[in-house]
Amino acid sequence: MAGDSAPQATLGDLAEWARRFPHKPAVIMAGGATLTYAELQRRSDALAQRFYELGLRFGDHLAVLMENRIEYPVAVWAAQRSGLVMTPINWHLAADEAAYVIDNCGARVVVASDQQLDLIGKIKPLTPNVEAWLVAGDAGSHAALELATPALTARYEALEGSAMCYSSGTSGRPKGIALELTRAPFGASTQPERLLTQFMGFDSDTIYLSPAPLYHTAPFVWTKTIVRNGGTVIIMEKFEAEQCLALIERHRPNVGHFVPTMFIRMLKLPEQVRARYDVSSLKRAVHAAAPCPVDVKRRMIDWWGPILFEFYAGSEGGWVQIESREWLQHPGSVGRNSKVHILDEHFNEVPPRTVGVIYFEPNFKFEYLGDSKKTAESFSPQGWMTLWDMGYLDEAGYLFLSDRKSHMIISGGVNIYPQETENVLVAHAAVADAAVIGVPNEEFGEEVKAVVELEPGISPTAQLGNALIEYCRERIAHFKCPRTVDFVAHLPRLPNGKLMKRELRAQYWPNP
Repeated sequence: MAGDSAPQATLGDLAEWARRFPHKPAVIMAGGATLTYAELQRRSDALAQRFYELGLRFGDHLAVLMENRIEYPVAVWAAQRSGLVMTPINWHLAADEAAYVIDNCGARVVVASDQQLDLIGKIKPLTPNVEAWLVAGDAGSHAALELATPALTARYEALEGSAMCYSSGTSGRPKGIALELTRAPFGASTQPERLLTQFMGFDSDTIYLSPAPLYHTAPFVWTKTIVRNGGTVIIMEKFEAEQCLALIERHRPNVGHFVPTMFIRMLKLPEQVRARYDVSSLKRAVHAAAPCPVDVKRRMIDWWGPILFEFYAGSEGGWVQIESREWLQHPGSVGRNSKVHILDEHFNEVPPRTVGVIYFEPNFKFEYLGDSKKTAESFSPQGWMTLWDMGYLDEAGYLFLSDRKSHMIISGGVNIYPQETENVLVAHAAVADAAVIGVPNEEFGEEVKAVVELEPGISPTAQLGNALIEYCRERIAHFKCPRTVDFVAHLPRLPNGKLMKRELRAQYWPNP
């Protein structure tokens, strides 16, 4: 991504970028709203001062509850430049779920949008420790977030803040992932951002398309890192397959960040629609967050060229990556890294192609907020960290994911990893999305069930269910195939591509 013509500021120095490129867009919303570097500098500085006048000081927490909109990066940079810890909150959560995160992270202030007023009204009685709610938008009397004329009786300290993102809560209450907070001066940047810049080669020529919700860790960190480097971020309010292609043609991004469900939706556009748009500006189409079926990835490479870049990581750390040409030689792999280890239940390393728990040699410190037990359980005796995913290494050291440990089905003593079966099902023309789970079986303990979301216009029938079972049996071992198929209107999938399997399993397992 490096460009010879652009002057380079120190990574993380927003004020320096604003001086050098005051009129350059830092953020462009798909709907047209734009923040130049000068505007982002001015507005985030004013909002940081407002936080200070509300009593927030270094290390204090605030939460952001808003959809993708132009005020989001203003709130992010106001917290980052004033030494605060910010937690982005999924606005799709129910009121009690959102209130739990707000209370658990210790937010003294919540920054929200007027689109969330109904949700805010339900949350407020559940969060008595919140001292102030700042609401952006045009509804009612809600004005701009930042102070028009700060009193400036005292200035906030210009220190690097931090983010405390929460796990998705796919297998229980979400946990806050607290990173180390120092008193580094603003402009020093954070360790995750420095690592990401090193891995991806971002610079001031980078134009980055972000189609995912900013409350998820990856788009949150990546968009901030692009601005750290003086690039331009294009943010979609909501992912729409054809609009995404149109934005690529219009704004000419050289990096885009996707999840596999986005690839699937774009591939299902009519051929004449896909051919209508020029996507040649993309030099890297990054994908992560959920496993990508091999057939889907091959088709994307055939369409966009060998520009797909996959990584596997977590908010807690860890990183492997793989480029398209390398992937074509090792289809299904998420990459390799000498700092990856596969361990059995006794923390012994296992031979190649043996499934075990994936561990990483950590690259920065973290802890699960208020849960020292879970933090400790996430580390092996060797000091390696796990995200609790299962997988194996081949003889060349390439990592292949099997599934989440909590998703594994044990049927008659045989371990079954649902991801492989899900990848087969989503390739069927009638299937829009699929989840495979274990359900009770008196003889075997568990049996395999598929829960399927169909394409529009396809009717759920017993005959189609049987056809899907046979479709799987023609492609994978029978013990991995569903014995039954249920159809649903929509699967509980988060916008970052993760399935809420806990919700599905709860429908089939008796309450403890």
